[in-house]
Amino acid sequence: MCNLYNVTTNQQAIRDIVDVMQDSLGNLEPALNVYPDRPAPVVRNTQAGRELARLTWGMPTPPQFLKAPDAPDTGVTNIRNTSSPHWRRWLGVENRCVVPATAFSEYGQQPDPAIKRKPLHWFALDDTRPLFVFAGIWTLWRGTRGSGRTPRPGDHELFAFLTCEPNEVVKPIHLKAMPVILTTQDEIDMWLTADWRIAQALQRPLSDDQLILVE
Repeated sequence: MCNLYNVTTNQQAIRDIVDVMQDSLGNLEPALNVYPDRPAPVVRNTQAGRELARLTWGMPTPPQFLKAPDAPDTGVTNIRNTSSPHWRRWLGVENRCVVPATAFSEYGQQPDPAIKRKPLHWFALDDTRPLFVFAGIWTLWRGTRGSGRTPRPGDHELFAFLTCEPNEVVKPIHLKAMPVILTTQDEIDMWLTADWRIAQALQRPLSDDQLILVE
């Protein structure tokens, strides 16, 4: 499950690849490591066109998985089961988004004998780490985010991205899943505009020849 990714690009590159009409992001850091429950750039549909904005990573957790009804919600970062009623409500065009990235990480299955921790492996389209996007969804949500020690009550704008079966590049590292990656303008347009019966075909692994392990 991807819980860390990197964005090393500029705002104009994101605007160009996704045909952004509005930009409310503010200044984008030249290199940004994104962790769960932290803000990150996202492109979403609005009535005025596509908007580049900063949302918090982690959609609302299904109630049955919360530790307590009033416990802070740290969110769900990766979504696989799109047939679940909890996720179906956000699969329409109005709640779809794309999440810019240049690399994503997965932990290895076995701890490193030297450091006693699972090693972190990074994946990108090639060694230059060009820009791509994850297929995501977003929502407005009112409640408490964070932890018991640092709760953040109020209104939040949240996102997460879809996952699928891993391809042969990711599978040796992470057996269960990989993020849904879009690399072309046609795929991005399809995700942001098509009916779900059509767009759901994009929830598939990236082909093996389009992804590599990077240092």
